Amino acid sequence: MKAKKLFLTALIMILALSAVFANGSSESSKSEITMWSMWNAAEPQGKVLQAAAEAFEAQTGTKVTIEFKGRDISQIIMTALESGEDIDLFEDDYNRICNSYKDYCLDLTAMAAAADYAGQSYACFVNQDKVWTGKMVSIAEQPQIGGIWYNKDAFDACGITETPATWDEFLEVCQILKDNGYEPLALDSAYANFNVGYHLDRRIGEAVTTELTKNGGWSKNAGAIAAGNDLIEFVKKGYLASGAPDEYPSGQNKIGLGNAVMVVCAQYVCPEVNNATGKQINWGYFDYPVIPAEEGGTGLAGAYGGANSLAIPAASKNAQAAFDFALFLTSGEYDQMMADQAEQIPADPANKAPGMLDGTVEALVATELPLSWTMGLNTNSGLTPSIKNICIELFEGKFSTGEQFAAALDALY
Repeated sequence: MKAKKLFLTALIMILALSAVFANGSSESSKSEITMWSMWNAAEPQGKVLQAAAEAFEAQTGTKVTIEFKGRDISQIIMTALESGEDIDLFEDDYNRICNSYKDYCLDLTAMAAAADYAGQSYACFVNQDKVWTGKMVSIAEQPQIGGIWYNKDAFDACGITETPATWDEFLEVCQILKDNGYEPLALDSAYANFNVGYHLDRRIGEAVTTELTKNGGWSKNAGAIAAGNDLIEFVKKGYLASGAPDEYPSGQNKIGLGNAVMVVCAQYVCPEVNNATGKQINWGYFDYPVIPAEEGGTGLAGAYGGANSLAIPAASKNAQAAFDFALFLTSGEYDQMMADQAEQIPADPANKAPGMLDGTVEALVATELPLSWTMGLNTNSGLTPSIKNICIELFEGKFSTGEQFAAALDALY
């Protein structure tokens, strides 16, 4: 009788364990995860996300429920994280993830090492993540790179066979374009501070620009004054497209609707112009020109790099499955689908960028640490609108000298 009871007890335990393993082994590995997306279901990105979720469920048995929150996710995610809402994965800008949400996000370092994430990602985003947080809390999903985008056909028509690497070479290219009836550089006021920030980076570096933005002292910095003089000269030589700086997106659209050739922006400008103008521009890309140290610059190159990224809330009950889906989405077939259908740079360097974005993967691979948006000019939130307005005035020709430009900035403090 005793032996029979022991047998029945053992049988019950075996059946119970079998049920546990069949259903996912524990509470922390449920068969469903919830993702909040920054896109809408009808957008190309949303369609790829849904296709990836369905494929992931077919392969792993884990259902991915995607809640499409749209661009307003940045307005609601903090409250959701603070309240411990049932979210396993969410999308947002990687800067915000690292600097605003990091305390509510899971440290992914161990899982990334176990999955050899370094072999399918860009080191620059991983490095920047660690600089900001001391750990890894984000997975780059849709990378961005900034620099100068140009119409290759216009360069060919003018006999320009090499892209400029230095500021002086860039000015020579602008003059050749102008002599051939082209308007060298399109500019929208929305990106005026991005343009000025890039040039300040080449003169004094992002760290110094950030310090001056926070505390003032522009008039005491010879490099900042020189940067102002450079751009004042650029405007006086007539290298800006007529009407610049324009109201967005009128300026950039002149590459498709007018005879402007170049624009300083991130890669999304290419599909934006193509779609808005109905033209298929033969796009090319090169890094913002360097100013050599012997000419008073830093002598350093570097590109703006950003990313819409993925993060796992620390409160997630199914973190490993969320991480697995994040990697499934940012590598291989569905990463390539995202790049192709959303006209974006792939998250996995082994994949291929759309033709209009040729060279962007290589540029990101070569970047050790990305520059931030506006290269430090937006680090004083109270003054950001005023600083941007002064950058617009610089391109409008309202300053005669770099000293006047620097004095206008210092007057804000």
